[in-house]
Amino acid sequence: MNWSKEKILELLTEVKDPEVPVLDIVELGVVRDVKFKDGNVSVLITPTYSGCPAMNTIENDIMAILHKNGIENITTKTVFSPPWTTDWMSEQTKNKLKAYGIAPPGKTTAELVDLNTATTICPFCNSENTELKSEFGSTACKSLHYCKECDQPFEHFKCI
Repeated sequence: MNWSKEKILELLTEVKDPEVPVLDIVELGVVRDVKFKDGNVSVLITPTYSGCPAMNTIENDIMAILHKNGIENITTKTVFSPPWTTDWMSEQTKNKLKAYGIAPPGKTTAELVDLNTATTICPFCNSENTELKSEFGSTACKSLHYCKECDQPFEHFKCI
């Protein structure tokens, strides 16, 4: 079969982020590019942050979905520059996070954000009456918050 970049990317939308399974690795921006050379398919990927423990699983899932569809000569290559940023997430992707119960990231800025004073909106009731409980949630890319209006704990996907 003659594979195109678009078809490979479509197949890769079946690979979900193991830490946030409501998102696939293409919409998350982990898949940077697909290249073809000498009958080989190379998938370029970028971790959401250095040392992300999900990357090994993501690489294995990429291989599995492409092998399942008859693509045999596959490599993955990790690309660190430019570094991944939450700005690569579309509004649709951020809305999926919110519907899943994770407060989506805002726009990154050149300034460092003080997590203790920044307002994080509750994904359940949209209240700004929230407080930071821990700078780290279930993963290093999320922080743990509590909503004083609806009494729900929730995670916030940090701006990176």
